[in-house]
Amino acid sequence: MTDHHSNRPILPGENVIVVLGATGQQGGSVASALNADGWRVRAVVRDPSSAPARQLKATGIETIAGDLADPTSLRSAFVGAYGVFSVQPSSGQANTEMSDDDEVAWGVLVADLAGEAGVEHLVYSSAIAAGSTPTGIGHFDTKSRIEAHVRGLDIASTIIRPASFMEILLLPGMGLADGVFTFLMRKDQAVQVLAVRDIGLVVAEIFGSPSSFVDRTIDLAGDSLTGDELAHHLGTALDRPVSYRRIPDDVLRGNDLLGRLAAAVDDGRLAGHADLTALRQTFPFLLRFDEWLAGLDAQTLAAATQSSTGGVALR
Repeated sequence: MTDHHSNRPILPGENVIVVLGATGQQGGSVASALNADGWRVRAVVRDPSSAPARQLKATGIETIAGDLADPTSLRSAFVGAYGVFSVQPSSGQANTEMSDDDEVAWGVLVADLAGEAGVEHLVYSSAIAAGSTPTGIGHFDTKSRIEAHVRGLDIASTIIRPASFMEILLLPGMGLADGVFTFLMRKDQAVQVLAVRDIGLVVAEIFGSPSSFVDRTIDLAGDSLTGDELAHHLGTALDRPVSYRRIPDDVLRGNDLLGRLAAAVDDGRLAGHADLTALRQTFPFLLRFDEWLAGLDAQTLAAATQSSTGGVALR
């Protein structure tokens, strides 16, 4: 493997990659995949003594105290690193006190400090609906702003745009307790989805073969499902009938965010445009939804049928 700019050998065991958000879904997936590939992984965590941080350390991953609101801690984390995986908490997460501007500021800060530290490859995780045209949905438009900043820097970078997570589809409160799955797409409308595990595997491939991926923006998805297909796969996994129903129109009208999300699905921006055939040629490990479901344990599947309120939470 060679670096895109210097053509020096890229030897995972001799190079450090800093991973942001390593105690979360995406960062955890990336840290695990890079560690398995032999990279020296340095996970930035708020509290190295926390249980999730200790679990990372037990697998051989270095943990270092850092906070997105503390530039000094990030500078220390980036010293001597070959690469940085950048992901920020989303301003669209439920019960968060973080604003859209906070998310942008943190994404910009990480990119700037990586450049200042001499990091050779930055991978930024955006979202499937990001791009040049504003969506009117704050936590997608934040990512478009960060993308634009990253592209303007003098640092080799790759931007990934993950589709909606398959994991989101199993949040409690989606209706499975009553045998009716409720989500944003129409019964006959396809929406792309992605297993969080595959984000880590893709990022490991990107860092391992920089000449193939630097200066690219990659839409990521593992499957494309209509509402009826989604219900069919869920019914098969649960061994019970499951039908599909779109979130009712009166609910969409009464909830501004849900209404905007549904509109973005309808106009295609949130439905996804990834070329699944081409993606599988590059990343043959990408899971289809039924394959992902088949790998879940019975406890995880059972939890999805609980009636507690979950809600729609697209990244």
